Amino acid sequence: MLKYNNAPTNLLSGWDVLVVDDHLASQEVIQDILVFYGATVHLAENGAVGFDLAVKVRPRFIISDISMPEVDGWAFIEMLKADNHTKFIPVIALTAHAMSGDRELAISKGFHNYLPKPLDPFTFLSQILALLEDVDQIGLELNERMKV
Repeated sequence: MLKYNNAPTNLLSGWDVLVVDDHLASQEVIQDILVFYGATVHLAENGAVGFDLAVKVRPRFIISDISMPEVDGWAFIEMLKADNHTKFIPVIALTAHAMSGDRELAISKGFHNYLPKPLDPFTFLSQILALLEDVDQIGLELNERMKV
C-alpha cells in the first residue's frame, strides 16, 4: 500500500472524478482536496444527475453518498452497473451508514468499496486512494505517479 501523505500536487492531474452527494459541505471539502491534487471534479446532488454526468464524462472513479433525495446511492449504483458505458467505473460509497455489515452490503450491491462519514480532510486522499489501489489501471498509474 502506497503512502499518500507526501503526494505530489499533480497526482490526479488529467483525471475526472465525479462526486455525488446532496450535502454541499461534503461536496466542497471533497472537491477542494481532489482539485488540490489536480483532478477535475464534477458534482451532482443525487443519483439521477450523477448518472447523467457519469455517462457524459466517464470519470476515472466516483465517490457517492448513499442517502440522497430523488435517486439514492442504491439506485444510482444499480443504474451505473446496468449501463455498458459506466459499469466498470469504480464507485466508492461515502456514507454516514456506519453500522456493522454496511460495508459488505455496499460492496455486494456493486460499490467498489466503502468509506464512512464524517470524512477527515487530513486523511481523505490517502483513504480514497488506498481503496482504489486494487483497481488495475488506477493502481498502476498511482504507483508511477508516486515515483516521480
